[in-house]
Amino acid sequence: MKINNKILGAIIGVSSLLITSCDDDGGKVIDEVFAETTRGAVLRTIESGGILDRFDTSTTFGFTFEEQDYEDGDLLEKVDLYISFDDNTEANGDSTVDEILIETFMPADFTDGEFGLPRASYETTLANALSQLGLIEGDFDGGDAIQFRLILTLTDGRTFTNDDSTGTITGSFFNAPYFYNPIIKCIPPAPVAGEYTITLEDSYGDGWNGASIDVVIDGVESSYTLASGASGTETFTVPEGTAEFTLAFSSGDWDSEVTYEIEAPTGELALSDGPSPTVGIQTLNICGG
Repeated sequence: MKINNKILGAIIGVSSLLITSCDDDGGKVIDEVFAETTRGAVLRTIESGGILDRFDTSTTFGFTFEEQDYEDGDLLEKVDLYISFDDNTEANGDSTVDEILIETFMPADFTDGEFGLPRASYETTLANALSQLGLIEGDFDGGDAIQFRLILTLTDGRTFTNDDSTGTITGSFFNAPYFYNPIIKCIPPAPVAGEYTITLEDSYGDGWNGASIDVVIDGVESSYTLASGASGTETFTVPEGTAEFTLAFSSGDWDSEVTYEIEAPTGELALSDGPSPTVGIQTLNICGG
């Protein structure tokens, strides 16, 4: 049966992971982790998030980070925070801005985290970030990125940042990317009227197994799914004068197989997610609306 084949594949995958976790490659990963944590240091991301909205410059983005070294934070000298601007939109010219130092966190700026390690936070509005970059209206648009980079300096003068960190450090084990790249979104202040197209895909080829895209227009809900097969399209229309419009993803049995895209009436890609799409109400990115 199809479901049994999936379960069998998952069991084989887990078994393979267990078998290979003790081989030479696994040993290399452990050696690498110990090399970085016992002799070096990391800046672990505790949380990060927010939305920078092209149409609302009071929107915010921020992150909290924690320093760990082999003296439990006593080797911390400072953390420098740099900002830069990546212009991804050609229509308004090239407004790229190279890195600018905007803040230095000294040991006194940190507080003790859950495990007694030094922790600090940073948050900014879009308006403040644009001011720091020297950008004005017309220099930026949806799709551009405001980038933040951290450089950790220890008391012995050594520095650590994203350029000299491996995947073991920047990835899930330590979650220490040293770098944040929020994309400026275009969140329409009112629903954009017209026809939307949903492209639904399933990597296994057996439909969405209960997952769906749920659209609410002025209190009326419609659900769209892929009943079977590997791909399909659906359309829906948001009428002129619509006051309420939300689009949400509802989870099914095999979300790891699910991807989808939403094309706006303007022809823009308003949303793309998956595999394992984020559950709940989604934010559409429509700059031309």
